[in-house]
Amino acid sequence: MTKLIPLSAVAALLVLGGCNKSEPEVIDTNPDPMANQIANAAPVELPPAVTDSAIYRCKDNSIVYVDFLGDKTSANVRTSKEGTPTQVKAPAEGGTMAGGNGFSVSGSGKTVQIAVNGGAAQSCSR
Repeated sequence: MTKLIPLSAVAALLVLGGCNKSEPEVIDTNPDPMANQIANAAPVELPPAVTDSAIYRCKDNSIVYVDFLGDKTSANVRTSKEGTPTQVKAPAEGGTMAGGNGFSVSGSGKTVQIAVNGGAAQSCSR
């Protein structure tokens, strides 16, 4: 009787060991129609982050809001707090950033030169 228990345990292990433990086959019944386009698409470049936001008061007593961007060659300029931003861009770091609607920004920091709506550039400070 004592020999029967170990033999039945070995037999049970052999039966269980014979089970097929392979992964199930996944069949894609609904392939992605854009899979090839996505795989071959060019990498997406994110827009630069805002690194500094400043409110400037200019010589003519107007207020201009400037968000300097992380690429150090562009900024977003608004003439009102909730206004639509106009992007200005410089050809190289440290140059004058100019954009549509006659906006331009020269410099960064406490005092900058800003032109709005095609007007002359004027000194503006924080």
